[in-house]
Amino acid sequence: MGALALPSLWTAAAAAPRKMLATGDRVPALVIGSGYGGAVTALRLTQAGIPVTMVEMGQNWNAPGSDGKVFCNMIKPDGRSFWFRSKTDMPTDYFSGGSIDKAIPSDAGVLASEHFANMRVYQGRGVGGGSLVNGGMAVTPQQSYFQEILPSVDAGQMYSTYFPRANQMLGVNSVDQSWWSSAACYQFARVGKKTAEASGYKTEFIPNVYDFNYMKQEQANTAPRSALAQEVIFGNNYGKKSLDKTYLAAAAATGKLSISTLHTVTKVAPAATGGGYTVQMTQNDVNGNVVAQKTVTADRVFFAAGSVGTSKLLVSMKAQGALPNLPSAVGAGWGNNGNVMVARANQGWDPTGTLQSAIPTLGINNWADPNGPVFAEIAPFPSGIETWVSLYLAITKNPNRGTFTFDQSSGASVLNWQSGWTQPSIDAAKRVFDTINKKQGTIYRTDLFGVYKTWGDDFCYHPLGGCVLGQATDNYGRLPGYPGLYVIDGSLIPGSTGVNPFVTITALAERNIENIIANDLH
Repeated sequence: MGALALPSLWTAAAAAPRKMLATGDRVPALVIGSGYGGAVTALRLTQAGIPVTMVEMGQNWNAPGSDGKVFCNMIKPDGRSFWFRSKTDMPTDYFSGGSIDKAIPSDAGVLASEHFANMRVYQGRGVGGGSLVNGGMAVTPQQSYFQEILPSVDAGQMYSTYFPRANQMLGVNSVDQSWWSSAACYQFARVGKKTAEASGYKTEFIPNVYDFNYMKQEQANTAPRSALAQEVIFGNNYGKKSLDKTYLAAAAATGKLSISTLHTVTKVAPAATGGGYTVQMTQNDVNGNVVAQKTVTADRVFFAAGSVGTSKLLVSMKAQGALPNLPSAVGAGWGNNGNVMVARANQGWDPTGTLQSAIPTLGINNWADPNGPVFAEIAPFPSGIETWVSLYLAITKNPNRGTFTFDQSSGASVLNWQSGWTQPSIDAAKRVFDTINKKQGTIYRTDLFGVYKTWGDDFCYHPLGGCVLGQATDNYGRLPGYPGLYVIDGSLIPGSTGVNPFVTITALAERNIENIIANDLH
């Protein structure tokens, strides 16, 4: 518990490089990104005796700010919140007719809101990637749907070996339901459960990587508050088992992991001599100033920059001739996991509570509906005041897929996503929440996503795809034509998992790196 209650020695060990990368270095394995796929790769390679050098675009979140805490909360955001923005860009950024976004110092914050045409994508920035900024809902998808989205993968092996392995390493646990049933911080979830079930829908408890025993102490005021202090999308100071405390800590303990933070890879190409790959990168400081330009050589490169980061980089390398023979499928198959948010105004006798845990525990499972499958997270709205608002993040089965392409005029990779492509998600969610509203005599809140806007459909928490397994890569993430180049993150998954995706990303990475080590490295 003490390791979770403070910025821990584990965190420091995982984040502190034993040797900062320098121009001219040659390394056996370079991992680009420290999120779920990268963290799995780092652990399994180092355990196999292979030194790993990891580069991370974000910073090392192990030093407290002036308030004594590493992360800020959602109510009082500062420069630690957003990645180089002068104003916050909250998912629920309106309230009662006006914007509630706030001016902040531009800094290397922990949450990036990357804007494309018709879509904002939220991503983690820092050692631990998306694990720093998500709600921690550790959901294993239905096996039948996993087989549907990744038919080339042995689902039986995934569910018997790799999903259990991932859940164990991630530190997944479940809330004590007897405690939950009376805890003040979950009044909002009990209201969500009651109104859903009274309207004919099933709810289910969802495991999490937040330590629920620690949360009990928060509720009892015997430990510093984190989930109960509006901490989630800008990081949790206590209680959450993010990757820097699990996979990356274990990798660091081998003595074979080095992490260079605030490094952004700009080019990967075959080395002119000696084999391997030349990798160019830029090192910045927390203010965004360029500190150094570096060129190193890696025997093997693992792309783990996330669905957006990996897709953008590979599309750019193909278009600019650095990796010209990449498959045409690189950049294709991107999806938003069917994400859409919506809120309801409850009746006066259903208050949602002034104290709300920022960690969700419950979902509405309507995935079996053939007319539009929906898994809807009953989300917190931790404003510190009574709002009577029930907020939901719906995950739907949306068939539409975007494509990353390289724009020669701007020199940037862009995402082609049409605004109308979220309509199947809205339609599926609307069937559920129209029914709940009708049964409960309630209405939608239309003041949270715009001046008058019911659906939060222009942003994404769960980016997936862009380098789909078996299309852009072989069946284990190898990039055809380039021995020693691998994709090992959420870009391998074709746009949807039907649930919060990080457990699936982790388990698939476990499967793939096991095969790569066995067949390519030994």
